[in-house]
Amino acid sequence: MAMTAALIVAVSMPAVAEEGAVFGWVEKSTLEPWGVEVKAKLDSGALTSSLDARDIERFDKEGEEWVRFRLKLEDEANGETFTEWLELPLYRSLKLRGAGGVDRRPVVLMKICMGDTVFEEQFSLRDRGDMNYPLLLGRRTIGHLGLLDVRETFLNEPECGEDAPVVEHDPDEDDATDQVAMTE
Repeated sequence: MAMTAALIVAVSMPAVAEEGAVFGWVEKSTLEPWGVEVKAKLDSGALTSSLDARDIERFDKEGEEWVRFRLKLEDEANGETFTEWLELPLYRSLKLRGAGGVDRRPVVLMKICMGDTVFEEQFSLRDRGDMNYPLLLGRRTIGHLGLLDVRETFLNEPECGEDAPVVEHDPDEDDATDQVAMTE
């Protein structure tokens, strides 16, 4: 039965960047285009990835919803603090229900480098300052990366140069992933 379930997951996964790529439950990644290196926790229990963002503010720009926020991340490569204000279109709103009640978070599209590939992915924004990892990668993102080995950490170094392949976000995959998640 477990083998059948694994086969179904492997067959239904979207195309991965590199056939046979295996990632540990914690990996180094870089936030693009800045190349800021951060630790990422790969969490198969989360559907949507999450990024540490501060001073989050929604606003209208030319009739569309946008999000303004500040990144404040420690660059693992050099130990320096990276701070940047960003304004990005709101991709969607995420509604989470938990023991503490309902939480609404803005979701934006951003790019990260994992291994030797740049991925444009959905990231919910929230203050993760009290968390061990500023970046959490959920199932939507993990499905693009390859396989997850929960016994290992730091199996891949982020090495995305100017010629690195870029996997653009495919909005058609959102609907398929959401339907699968709702049946869990």
